[in-house]
Amino acid sequence: MSTLTTLRGPARVVVRQHRGTLRVAGLLALAGLVVVIGFALWTSHLIDDFEAGSCKASGVSGPACDQRIVDFNGSMSLFSSVLMYAGTALTVLPGIVSAFIAGPLIARELESGTYRVAWTQSVTPARWLAAKLAVPTVLLVAGVTVLSAVLAWAQTRTATDFTVDWFDAPVFGATAPVVIGYTLLGIAVGALTGLLVRRTVAATAVAAVVTGTVMVTLGTLRDGLWPLRTATTTNDGSSDVPMDSWVVDVGRLTASGDRLPMDVCRPFGDQAQEARCMAERDITGWFVDHHPASHLWPLQLVETGIVLVLAVLAVTVAFRVLRRRTV
Repeated sequence: MSTLTTLRGPARVVVRQHRGTLRVAGLLALAGLVVVIGFALWTSHLIDDFEAGSCKASGVSGPACDQRIVDFNGSMSLFSSVLMYAGTALTVLPGIVSAFIAGPLIARELESGTYRVAWTQSVTPARWLAAKLAVPTVLLVAGVTVLSAVLAWAQTRTATDFTVDWFDAPVFGATAPVVIGYTLLGIAVGALTGLLVRRTVAATAVAAVVTGTVMVTLGTLRDGLWPLRTATTTNDGSSDVPMDSWVVDVGRLTASGDRLPMDVCRPFGDQAQEARCMAERDITGWFVDHHPASHLWPLQLVETGIVLVLAVLAVTVAFRVLRRRTV
């Protein structure tokens, strides 16, 4: 309790110093919520109205129905685009947060020397940094959690033919807990970068690049964070892979179990030539490596765990850097 009391003064200073930025960020978040919720409710109304009508996409009956189906599909496509744009904005937010923490929040005070005022007012450097990080952490985690929850709700309001895939980068990256983990990483990397670089513009750029690099790297490795499932079938059979699965790799299988690229024996001019090629290579079927939808949460939790470990390391190093420079 005494620590919270000590941090209350510096925390108020942080809010007062950056109240303009906080207001703009709050208004942008509110605008985003209004847009997503508005589109979701509007889309639900369109779906109910279309399904209650006589025109169906599976049974065209005249020019009037043709136009109504075109309009309906266009509206659903627009809503899917809105969801993807909203997810993309939430996904790149940690990079923006990292840049702000590193530059305007930390490096600017170190560059201008205004931090000395706080340190001479019975506030230790460690508590000064803790207050700098506590305010954005509380506000951002709360805001990101709400935004992610609303976006997840909106994604359930799409029509069947226009659903967004859970494994798409803007969808997966905007889903809690991953987006919360990356936000905390952005705060931690920003703090460390600001203390090391100590120049506002340079720290802003470096923090954004470092955070973005970590996000892109883990996004590239994402499909390997949890064991894949493999479905196999014969040449004349059909795969039992669910439609909502994340297909990572598809290829040919030989009788001995060897894997070959999917384009082996393709393209040929006729089926007889393709059949001869497959017989020569002893191809008996094909395989599909995939993540079913049930792997969403294991993938989320593993990636979040990695990100949180990196965030803790960055914060720990940041406090050590501050301690060494103030001893």
